Amino acid sequence: MMLLNFYELQGFGLGILYGIWNTLYISIIGTLVGLVIGLICGIIRVQSINPYDNTFVKFLKKTSNFLVKSYVNLFRGTPMILQALLLYNLFLYVFKMYELATPLASLITVSINTGAYLTEVIRNGIQSIDKGQMEASRALGMSQQKAMLYVIFPQALKNSFASIGNEFIINIKDTSVLQIIGLQDVFYTIENQATKDFKILLWYLFAGAIYLVLTYGCSKILTITEKKIGAPVKEITSSN
Repeated sequence: MMLLNFYELQGFGLGILYGIWNTLYISIIGTLVGLVIGLICGIIRVQSINPYDNTFVKFLKKTSNFLVKSYVNLFRGTPMILQALLLYNLFLYVFKMYELATPLASLITVSINTGAYLTEVIRNGIQSIDKGQMEASRALGMSQQKAMLYVIFPQALKNSFASIGNEFIINIKDTSVLQIIGLQDVFYTIENQATKDFKILLWYLFAGAIYLVLTYGCSKILTITEKKIGAPVKEITSSN
């Protein structure tokens, strides 16, 4: 039976470290950017039209809500690999961004996917807050915007923390599809090595072990953080 020896592992050690760095970098930045997108879109999704709104405000709320729903349905309903290929070819052949096509397409793909899923997470998080808290805040003289920002929003984020962390863990695994556009992540590095010496099964098992360590390690860190901030353990599902 052919085994992976120390010299083989040592020979591509820097490559795998670079792959791990790219995997974590894309996952972290993509999740953070996606969270910002999710926050903005989540707020838009919970807007309601009230009798005091003028015609323009009603039109604005309806249009923005329709656009956000379309965005969420589009990116939740199409494969991530297809989105990555479309963006990559757009940057490569339309904008002629030869060196930046892969990193830009990778970051944007992960970000907009995460944003689409976290939009529903944030919406559910906001709706999970008792309506009486908004009424109490307004009774104390706070505007609706201030009540949302200082009272509702922090609690919604806290309630959504487990799901946001889950989305990050999913991103660590899902970045593996980005090797199709040339992202040198963990899977890309190990697949290249596997095709050189044909110890395919062993290298893929090694890749699985790396992903397991990354996801398990990050999950433990997130669990500790949840306990520190007192976030609910129950996740608000993103249907991912």
